[in-house]
Formats: sequence, structure tokens, C-alpha cells
Amino acid sequence: FSPLSPSPLSPSPISSCRLSHPLSPQAAMTKLGQWLCGLALLGSAWAALALAPPGLQPPAPLRQALLPLPVYLLVAFGCYSLATVGYRLATFNDCEEAAAELQEHIKEARADLRRRGLRL
Repeated sequence: FSPLSPSPLSPSPISSCRLSHPLSPQAAMTKLGQWLCGLALLGSAWAALALAPPGLQPPAPLRQALLPLPVYLLVAFGCYSLATVGYRLATFNDCEEAAAELQEHIKEARADLRRRGLRL
């Protein structure tokens, strides 16, 4: 074989590639990724139970509860999201120092514009 081809005993380039920081922010799963993984897991479990072949179908009362389950979960997620946004909005902190600093920057900008001949 040629010197450029890997030998059968040497590790492949893919297996020898390691992350320098396995727990770095770039390697961590994002919140969106966590939600999508959970949704895929729940969706596949629902599909396996609700769309089972005729011989493996769950009893009728369980099947009747399983079929509208995605709609119920979507409504529950909407309620949770609305409650979270409402809570965060209600507990939002005021930044007095930042507001004062911003007002000072506005005054400086207005003074600078007046010096340059712009009327406000």
C-alpha cells in the first residue's frame, strides 16, 4: 500500500480526532437541541403506541386517550410558555444605573449635535 493510505493497524483519522474541551460551550447541547430530543423521544413513543399494528394495539380506552395526546401536550406547552413569559415579565429588574448612564449619553449626544449646528 502507499505511504499516504492508513495502515490497517493504525487508528483512523476520525477516531483519533478528539475535542480539545469536551465540556466547552461549543460542544454542549443547546436548549433547543434538548427540547427537540425530548420531543423526538415523546413523539416516537406516541407513534409506537398509537400507530401499532392491529395485533399489538393497546386496549380501546388507552388508545382513545393516546390519540389526542399531542394536542393536549401542545396546549400544555403553550400554557407553560405563557406562564414563563408572564413570570419573567413580572419579575424583570430595573437597572437604575444603566438608565442614568443612558440619559447621560443622550445629553452628551444632544450637546455635541448642538455644537455642530443641529437644532433639536
